[in-house]
Amino acid sequence: MSVKIRLARFGAKKRPTYRIVVADSESPRDGKFLETVGTYNPLLDPAEVSFKGERVKYWIDQGAILTDTVKSLLKRKSFFANPAQS
Repeated sequence: MSVKIRLARFGAKKRPTYRIVVADSESPRDGKFLETVGTYNPLLDPAEVSFKGERVKYWIDQGAILTDTVKSLLKRKSFFANPAQS
């Protein structure tokens, strides 16, 4: 079982919001997940990203793989420059 940290789409039609979730790589995009570790709202200017830094670090240490989109969102918030950020 491979675990990924990825986006799950929520919100109304034409008004997407996303949760950053930890899920089995074989589960559907909006399906079952293990834990919610953050949110992403692309409709705001600038886009709003919030996450629980210690939980993201925990899952990465456990072997979770970041998707490219989540990795870029975390870079935007300087997660990799300061891993202690929450």
